[in-house]
Amino acid sequence: MNYQPSPNRYKDMQYRRCGKSGIKLPAVSLGLWHNFGHVDVADNYRKILHLAFDSGITHFDLANNYGPPPGSAEENFGWLLKEDFKSYRDEMIISTKAGYTMWDGPYGDWGSKKYLVSSLDQSLKRMDLDYVDIFYHHRPDPETPIEETMMALDLIVRQGKALYAGISNYPADKAKEAIRILKELGTPCLIHQPKYSMFERWVEGGLLDVLGDEGVGCIPFSPLAQGLLTDKYLHGIPEDSRAARPSGFLQKNQITEKRLEEIKKLNNLAKERGQTLAQMALTWILKDQRVTSVLIGASKPEQLADSLKCLDNIGFSAEELEKIEAILK
Repeated sequence: MNYQPSPNRYKDMQYRRCGKSGIKLPAVSLGLWHNFGHVDVADNYRKILHLAFDSGITHFDLANNYGPPPGSAEENFGWLLKEDFKSYRDEMIISTKAGYTMWDGPYGDWGSKKYLVSSLDQSLKRMDLDYVDIFYHHRPDPETPIEETMMALDLIVRQGKALYAGISNYPADKAKEAIRILKELGTPCLIHQPKYSMFERWVEGGLLDVLGDEGVGCIPFSPLAQGLLTDKYLHGIPEDSRAARPSGFLQKNQITEKRLEEIKKLNNLAKERGQTLAQMALTWILKDQRVTSVLIGASKPEQLADSLKCLDNIGFSAEELEKIEAILK
């Protein structure tokens, strides 16, 4: 396929500096967590990636275990990159991670140097890349010394297999320690990827302060709380929704009457702002200048197009923020 990206692709996207680095990221980045494995048709995720790049999204976020099955998101992204985006590699920020279970045995999980180096080598093969722009440790390891994990990230950057190092899911105290060690090693931590949404606000308890003070970027994932912060659940649980599945990250018991009431009130406020609930939820994350970018997923191009409209109205009045706090209290 002879894909020609839009010549106006950088016109409407906003770009924010990532901490104190030389890198700017689009305010909205695309995560390939759920919908880019072998469970979908290639034509669909090809259209999603084309729309993303045409809209100024330069950052594409993966991990070794994304799929399903694990590894398949990287494989699919790799052949699409080769077929459609090869000429535009230098305009893209591509990230991947390791830290969750990827293969059997003692070396396929957590944070050892053995696992991180091996996993990235496998990721590079799957994507047919010489390097990724950002390589993250995906979650803290309670058993491996944090020095070993950070030394592995430092080694990977020095080997040229990644340009920058990042961490994900680290609480404030562990993040501060990781950032200090990486700085001493000479490979500054570029970015932290935490879970953050209107319904998941633990990062406000110190992590955002650490990142702001240390000059490290922040790119929240799950900003729509697995779809709760959309209009999907306003009238019950649809049969094709994540909550209807027997297993997964969102379960029916999480959708309580109290939660539904909050969703309805937030939806009404979004309408007053001329936005969908999803657009307002994304904008709400981006209101904090310590946030570099917000990671969104998409199962179809229309969903991505709708999310991108969040940038049309990015400001909040003090009254609107007070109303949101009252709803979420």
